[in-house]
Amino acid sequence: MMKLLKGSVVILLLLALNRSILPAQTLRRERALSLDEILGQLGGELSWDPFFRTGIFTLSGHSAAFETGGIGEDALVVFDGREIIPVPSPYIEEGSLRFPESFAASLREVLDRALREDLARFRIAAIVVDPGHGGKDTGAVGTHRIGGREVQVAEKDITLRASRELHKLLVSAYPDKRIFLTREADTYPTLEDRVSIANSVPLRDNEAILFISVHANASLNKAARGFEVWYLTPEYQRTVIDQDKYGDSAELISIHNAMMEDEFTTESIMMAQFIINRLKEAETFSMPSRGIKAEEWFVVRNARMPSVLVELGFVTNEEDSRIMTDEGHLKKLSEALYKGIVDFVTMFERSGGFTALP
Repeated sequence: MMKLLKGSVVILLLLALNRSILPAQTLRRERALSLDEILGQLGGELSWDPFFRTGIFTLSGHSAAFETGGIGEDALVVFDGREIIPVPSPYIEEGSLRFPESFAASLREVLDRALREDLARFRIAAIVVDPGHGGKDTGAVGTHRIGGREVQVAEKDITLRASRELHKLLVSAYPDKRIFLTREADTYPTLEDRVSIANSVPLRDNEAILFISVHANASLNKAARGFEVWYLTPEYQRTVIDQDKYGDSAELISIHNAMMEDEFTTESIMMAQFIINRLKEAETFSMPSRGIKAEEWFVVRNARMPSVLVELGFVTNEEDSRIMTDEGHLKKLSEALYKGIVDFVTMFERSGGFTALP
């Protein structure tokens, strides 16, 4: 597939700046491939700018930028914006793009190496956002005088609006990851349904998934207020591994499950701390932090992955309710959740992943 290339000036400048490192040109003519032939060999698609005569191959999540030259000339490919590869130059002949066979071979070699590195690198492949309650289950409810009128504040409405905003931000930031909502409207998935959505996401050996359940709090004490983030208490032991992978060895299953459970707990605490830090930074509306805490919530204890439960504020407190029913303030809370998740994902992926089974 070929489409018009945007931002080709940057690619052209990058290629031109690095042209000085090319070896002396040696005129040669070798068999060349058509666009269809090279795409058949490499897969992906080509973005092409006919004015600057530059192109970018997009190949399995990687990119290879080039510019055309003359037949037999030397050129450069910029792979993933950072690696410079000397190659025979692609060229235009009779109005068609032509690619020397050794150009295709060099690109295939560097792409295969990059794909092998991808498989070895641990990454977050999916994030599940769970808006608490919904449908017949309103969750916590508070009634307050807001904006001169009596307003009933329902937890299910706050969690859905905040989760939708969080989902939108995550989808925009991570087009390469799968971002799920356990509900997208005022529906009632059971607790088992929510956990099943997360646990059934297919993952490769080098991939991980996160679970974030969004809630609002309530208390008989109307003065209670503030946000908090919960993780699963370390004393609670889940079955988090695929037992079939270890055959009939009960001892091996127990050891590996304990190792993985400890890592999930550590990662959940890290994610909770990142989120609470970002919520504190967003505190431009006097909502206090209640810190991070441990509890055996159903969705947290049954999700076989790093997982947290976030309480945005108290619907039984008038000031918290004013904040959570204000679109601007609720958006700030959602953005804080998003930034905390990004902080965790960035650290996780840069470290190569904290969780790995032999």
